[in-house]
Amino acid sequence: MSHHSPVAATLAVSHPLDPLTGAEIAAARAILDREGLLGDTVRVPMLLPDEPTKAERAAWTPGSPIDRRVDVVLLDTATGVATDAIVSLTRGEVVRAERIPNDAPPYGQPQYLFEEYERAEAIAKASPEWRAAMERRGLAEHAERAFCSPLAPGYTGRADEVGRRVIRSLTFLRYDDLDSPWAHPVEGLIVHIDLTTNSVIRVEDHGDVPVPAGHGNYYPEVQGPARTTLKPIEITQPDGPSFAVTGSLVEWEDWSMRVGFNAREGLVLHDVTFAGRSVLSRASVPEMVVPYGDTAPGRFWISYFDAGEYLLGKNANHLALGCDCLGVIRYLDGYVADDHGNPVRIPNVVCMHEEDDGILWKHTDLQGRSDVRRARRFVVSYFSTIGNYDYGFYWSFGLDGSIQLEAKATGIVFAGAGEPGIRQRHATELAPGVFAPVHQHLFCARLDVAVDGEDNRLIEIDAERIPMGPDNPFGNAFGWTETLLATEHAAQRDADASVARVWEVQSASRTNAVGRPTAYQLIPQPTALLLADPASCVSARATFATHHVWGTAYADGEIWPAGRFPNAHQGGAGLPAYTAGDRSLDGEDIVLWHTFGLTHFPRPEDWPIMPVDRAGFQFRPYGFLDENPAMDVPESSQAHAEGGSPSSCGGAECHCAP
Repeated sequence: MSHHSPVAATLAVSHPLDPLTGAEIAAARAILDREGLLGDTVRVPMLLPDEPTKAERAAWTPGSPIDRRVDVVLLDTATGVATDAIVSLTRGEVVRAERIPNDAPPYGQPQYLFEEYERAEAIAKASPEWRAAMERRGLAEHAERAFCSPLAPGYTGRADEVGRRVIRSLTFLRYDDLDSPWAHPVEGLIVHIDLTTNSVIRVEDHGDVPVPAGHGNYYPEVQGPARTTLKPIEITQPDGPSFAVTGSLVEWEDWSMRVGFNAREGLVLHDVTFAGRSVLSRASVPEMVVPYGDTAPGRFWISYFDAGEYLLGKNANHLALGCDCLGVIRYLDGYVADDHGNPVRIPNVVCMHEEDDGILWKHTDLQGRSDVRRARRFVVSYFSTIGNYDYGFYWSFGLDGSIQLEAKATGIVFAGAGEPGIRQRHATELAPGVFAPVHQHLFCARLDVAVDGEDNRLIEIDAERIPMGPDNPFGNAFGWTETLLATEHAAQRDADASVARVWEVQSASRTNAVGRPTAYQLIPQPTALLLADPASCVSARATFATHHVWGTAYADGEIWPAGRFPNAHQGGAGLPAYTAGDRSLDGEDIVLWHTFGLTHFPRPEDWPIMPVDRAGFQFRPYGFLDENPAMDVPESSQAHAEGGSPSSCGGAECHCAP
């Protein structure tokens, strides 16, 4: 397309990996409009940075030009035609625009627009069939205040849905304007909607289960006054935090990284190094799936892809000091595009802080001297709300070179209704008549590893039992095995706690002081994999969740575990397609994908709001360093604080340092 002058907005960017600014998003929209790709009915379901390739990054030097590009999905809401476009802000032009074949196999719809949620509710409530169902159930007086939730349809293969932009709607009552709708499900009433024709495909109305009457509200006005027994905890750093932020570059102790944010993945980390040595080229959680295990008509199809269908980053929270984050906090703002492609600032979307993490190392010698150092970690986090659930993602970096990711799930569990006191096979009763289906929250972390460079290999480490005999005469011996996962097919692996299985990313060219390859190990937490049948639609769409680990050879654009457009996709995209060629992983630039998460059998204690449930993993050095890197950590500044005495060390003299 025609060439135009560079966009001035890019002048404010100092590094190719800086997140998009509001000015850049506005500039991208202006270019699309000028090139005739926007119109009255065209919307922007997704707008992301088109990150530089590794070759481009390697060729870039500070002060040299940066080709800033934007990846945009366009949807003509009048026709359903979708377009993928790449906009170069630096050159001021659209460099590529291709139609997305979303009306032909294997289908795949663009992400949902915020405006479609409101439109879906209006379409449902205007439906004579929906109104008749509400009247038949004796609920007509609640129709106007009812909440018709907009829900991704999954993929069922129904002839009247295939190739159409479909959303489903379930109905929940609200008895007043502040009422929590999730407590009052109208069981068995499902509206299937075509968002392109703005019409109802069909309405299902199954049964006459009473609507639960309990309020389910969590506001203090309903729950009553807060307890007064908790004393304040104050977190102070009189000299300020120990980390420094320069643009997107964040440095803390031996750690350095670039912190980014986009509308789909939310928080993204680039160029993560420890002690000046590379560990990760890029890290994020680009997908998660929430499949439900209930066979009821209103739930059997539910398998939400909260990143790929709804956009985790676009739904991210504005964080508040003292509530979401404690201590001396540094926030970063994030910018996403609204449905029309205009920039939207999310203030304080990324939180960065230090926190005490217990004992780092300790020893008491034979003379009773106790040397102890306290651990501290640097935490980068954000929170996203997708409908009824809220998810927090916390990347923690330790003084010992370890990385931990923790995903926190909270919010309101998704519920249906049933006869009080009657047990159900696929749902538990949380409150009288309120039944929450069994389900899973399965996350996929993408770790573009770079352990001492891009030439890495992947090893599976298992503990090994040694049979009693000549090699184990006393029966006490055990050891370990190391298996090279040399290709992409070999690297589709599952965790096994019975043999303490871990996966080790080794440098193919660098060794440590004892002659072993420098390495980092992925240490999983126990996680059930996808429990749906392998022949199911959700298994085809969320194949990434059928293994704990996948290894792939790096390729530009291979970022999405379930594919670029999982919405209404029939399956096979993402990791199954990426690994079809069974590329070599031995001494290559590799990407490690890790499935982790929660299998949720809801309990009454999860109501009306679920306490945080946690899942995650650790990525820690194993021979990456020649000794404990935290030997020079000073004693705690509170080592001799009020309340300490020699008697508190068991009668011996207390020492934190020589």
